Amino acid sequence: MRRGLRRAALRLAVGSLLLAIGGAAPSAAERPEILYMLHCRGCHLPDGAGSPGSVPDLRGQLGSFLGVPGGREYLVRVPGSASAPVDDAELASLLNWMIGRFGPAEVTRDFRPYSGPEVARYRASPLTDVDALRAELVRQIAAGAPGSP
Repeated sequence: MRRGLRRAALRLAVGSLLLAIGGAAPSAAERPEILYMLHCRGCHLPDGAGSPGSVPDLRGQLGSFLGVPGGREYLVRVPGSASAPVDDAELASLLNWMIGRFGPAEVTRDFRPYSGPEVARYRASPLTDVDALRAELVRQIAAGAPGSP
């Protein structure tokens, strides 16, 4: 695990250095991971574990939200996503990367990746009562709501 984190940190450092000296920018495949490091991992931690009681654990749970009504929208509308200093296409790419990294086992075969325009629609109305909606979605997931994995 530590080796992977060191490798990711090294890629970020090298990418930043190359940009600073006019070199090549990170590849499209590396960009979402870098966005996670810059905007998400401070709270959700490098491995997605979060902090019990305050920051949700993404591991083995993130993909489950896609299988309940309103869950897909929720992942975009939570404050950390909705207010992230990235554009809509970048947020779509970041969410798709996070789902693949932290919740692939829960994703159904009919999953379609987020797109920039979809993210823009959801992001336009941020959540006001995050805890209540999350609790309801988690309840639906636990109950095996129709469409849940």
